[in-house]
Amino acid sequence: MLNISPKRVDSDLPENEIQSLKTLSTHRTGRKLARWIVGILSVLFIVLFMPWQQNINGTGTVTALTPQDRPQTVQNIIAGRIEKWHVREGQAVQKGDTILTLSEIKDEYFDPNLPLRLTEQVDAKETAVDGYENKIEAVENQLAALRNALRLSLEKARNKVLQAQAKVQSDSVDLANERIQFRIAEVRFERFQQGYQQGLFSKTDLEGRELTFQAAQAKVVSAQNKLNISRQDLINSKIELSSIDADYQKEIAKSLSDRSSAVSSLGDGQKELSELRNKVANVNVRRNQYVLRAPQSGIVVKALKAGVGETIKEGEPICTLQPQNPQMAVELYIKAMDVPLIQKGREVRIQFDGWPALQFSGWPSVSVGTFGGRVAVIDQVNSTSGEYRILVTEKVEERRDHPWPAQLRLGSGVYGWVMLDSVPVWYEIWRQLNGFPPSLKEEPKGDYAGKGAKK
Repeated sequence: MLNISPKRVDSDLPENEIQSLKTLSTHRTGRKLARWIVGILSVLFIVLFMPWQQNINGTGTVTALTPQDRPQTVQNIIAGRIEKWHVREGQAVQKGDTILTLSEIKDEYFDPNLPLRLTEQVDAKETAVDGYENKIEAVENQLAALRNALRLSLEKARNKVLQAQAKVQSDSVDLANERIQFRIAEVRFERFQQGYQQGLFSKTDLEGRELTFQAAQAKVVSAQNKLNISRQDLINSKIELSSIDADYQKEIAKSLSDRSSAVSSLGDGQKELSELRNKVANVNVRRNQYVLRAPQSGIVVKALKAGVGETIKEGEPICTLQPQNPQMAVELYIKAMDVPLIQKGREVRIQFDGWPALQFSGWPSVSVGTFGGRVAVIDQVNSTSGEYRILVTEKVEERRDHPWPAQLRLGSGVYGWVMLDSVPVWYEIWRQLNGFPPSLKEEPKGDYAGKGAKK
């Protein structure tokens, strides 16, 4: 039992023939299973400390980066009736190519000579406007003549008033002189009466003096009448002066009224002329809209109006046009809680519908069938579903990434992962179990693209 002897005594014992030894022996299968379990647990333990790149996933579609490259509806700005289609669905068109031809449906534009008619109206209105301008000029000349005549007439009337005033003064002096002569003649006549009574003068002398007295009295009356006439002439001159000013002011006011009417008519004529010219321009532009042309190069995807003879309204969509060679982008919708962790320039792994792929989100380097991209746009407001949209463009600076497939079509489904920083696997498992958002090592500062370039 102590294995002291060099001879073994148990070498000849048949172990398999002894039942007790069979019962107490250890099976090799259990040992192998134990080794496998220990190995797997060791591998899992090592995996827990391996780096895992956090990511934010989202779904979306393929779109165009710029709005002008996205599918658009072609609309006509006027109503009309479809006369002829010049394209078919799926046909490539260049900018300016004719899509369809329209005919007029509004009766006010049925006249084929409508531009000529409108041009004639414009010419007639221009003649009327010229007439108003000439009338205004004539009224201005009339006003100038009236003002000049008023000045001369007033000057003449004032001179007449001065002459009347001088005549009144002269007649007043004559009246005063005649009154003095009358008093002298009266005194002398009274003396002759006294002398006649005293016998100093004869009857003839008295009668002669009486005649002289009566003549002096008549001269006084005549001078008084002349003075009264002169005063009346002065009053009439002043009245005439006032009436001249009033009459001319009336004529001037009438001319001013005529000028105002002419100016108003000129304004209305110019307004109507402008409206006619605008109508001529609108008619010319409208006639150019009878042919609907492609706004840019692309492919006619679908006709929204069919047949010939169908009427369309103003601004009604006619067909859908896909612009040629759009700059592809991917729009992904991200939960609101993950948006603060995303910056412009972050790397994105993309899986397109229809392209087989095997993606290890935590180890993008071993992924197969995915394509690279970078975050280009992050919306400032959420969508109707409460999620935020980001636009991802193709990443071509790294050689290991394949270009996006040329067969991509706008609207194709996409599944994407926005790559963040690396953490241990055990931390990612703990975060997922607790429902925590991904974490950052530091606060984001600006665009991630610039930071990555510096590294």
